[in-house]
Amino acid sequence: MNKNNIINLSIQISLNGLSFCILNRSTNLIEFLQHKSTNKKANPFELLDYLKQALESYPQLKQTFSSVQVIYQNELSNLVPKELFNEEHLADYLKFNSKILKSDYISYDEIAVNESVNVYVPYMNINNFIFDTFGVFEYKHASTILIDTFLQKENDSEAGAVFMNANETTFELIAIKNNTLLLYNSFEFSTKEDVIYYLLFTMEQLKLSPESVKLKLMGQIVKDDDIYSIIYTYVRHIEFYQPKYSFDFNEHSKPSEQHNHAVILNSF
Repeated sequence: MNKNNIINLSIQISLNGLSFCILNRSTNLIEFLQHKSTNKKANPFELLDYLKQALESYPQLKQTFSSVQVIYQNELSNLVPKELFNEEHLADYLKFNSKILKSDYISYDEIAVNESVNVYVPYMNINNFIFDTFGVFEYKHASTILIDTFLQKENDSEAGAVFMNANETTFELIAIKNNTLLLYNSFEFSTKEDVIYYLLFTMEQLKLSPESVKLKLMGQIVKDDDIYSIIYTYVRHIEFYQPKYSFDFNEHSKPSEQHNHAVILNSF
């Protein structure tokens, strides 16, 4: 590989799995894209072991990178209007809707497109390991990427649009209407009935009609699986997210479906 190439690594961390993506900015190609499931909901300490194993398993991850980014995907986040944000009260923004410990480190991302601040808990044992392994790196929350991407790149209709990103045991919903963020929330589920309950309840609370709102699906969901089928039963206008990326994929990294890996691919 040309040592003058600009190579960026993005690592997505969730309690259900890890994703890795390498973008060669010199050739504008995604050279490596891989998801590794933990097969259970791990804790941050177990997750570190999975991460160490993955870095040993994939030779592509042992090269020198021009930049490294870590994305945390968890339910420990909350949006705050920028005008109300005070860095001295980070824990207060989370303690009423997230289980946080006094020992938890709390960080935040600024989302310029809607003048908000995303307050969240990163896993510091992961951060420390990443720093020891790769040196200086950046990190942010997955919801920051999704919110910023959809508010900037997706044109919603007057009826509104809902984006659903499905993971192994959780999913995120982002609702937008008239280019304004109505809601971001994450939900844990174990059955397809859980998914449709949370989805329809959210639409009802936001006064978005399942008959007219456009629902865009992404992540670990495919046509005619159980979750897709039950959503199709209750929501009239559904489609898979069709991203427009500024890069291409090499033959080994192209996702099986265009709507897969929406978070990590929009992180660059």
